[in-house]
Amino acid sequence: MVRPRDYAVSVWAAYGSSLTRFFSKRASPVSFYGPARRTPASVSVEHLPPIDVVVISHNHYDHLDLPSIRRLVKHSPQVRFLVPLGLKRLVEKQGARQVDELDWWDDRTISGITFTCVPAHHWSVRSLWDQNQTLWCGWMMRVNHKNYYFPGDSAYSYTLKEIAERLGSVEVAALPIGAYAPRWMMKNSHMDPQGAARLHNDLGCQRSFAMHWGAFELSDEALDEPLTELSGALLEQNISPDDFQVIKIGAYFPL
Repeated sequence: MVRPRDYAVSVWAAYGSSLTRFFSKRASPVSFYGPARRTPASVSVEHLPPIDVVVISHNHYDHLDLPSIRRLVKHSPQVRFLVPLGLKRLVEKQGARQVDELDWWDDRTISGITFTCVPAHHWSVRSLWDQNQTLWCGWMMRVNHKNYYFPGDSAYSYTLKEIAERLGSVEVAALPIGAYAPRWMMKNSHMDPQGAARLHNDLGCQRSFAMHWGAFELSDEALDEPLTELSGALLEQNISPDDFQVIKIGAYFPL
């Protein structure tokens, strides 16, 4: 996250990152194998302004990219990382000097912004031996009495309503709409466009934009299928397309 006095926008940088971004070409432990990017990166780390805070949602390779962490640390040596339980040591090994490890409902206030680690319905793994050994989460960020919600990866669940019940309704949300097929396999870890539309209403979101689609082929649906599904889901949930927008990769979304 950049300083709020300089930027009052969010940028969807591709796939599952909005305030920060995923720089590598593959979501994989190795650079030569694994799901490749299908859309180019929208910006290089060298062209970013100084970064104050980075929030991490979980340890999957498409959300915790170690080369990206190292480049961010080199670019902004004093950057502070907020991570869920179990990830502090891994991030510190990439050169990060300031890493806070949080459990669900823990919070930190930094430069007038309160970051709250919130529940998500997902899982974690980076190797054959560490499944569910670290926590996964979403983040609520409150600044100037307004809430910005970043769920990371999550299945839809009515229990996520507790986030708004505890922390207040959401002014802006970045909601995932991709990597959902087949449903028998993905339903417990990734919401589909219908789930994203329901969550928009559950949390009382004033405005949302779609993320987590179009960059990596991680599931069975076509890259552009989530957009068609989202249009129908918004109609079913009586949500105006102006209130749940699809923006281009690299586009600014005013907060």
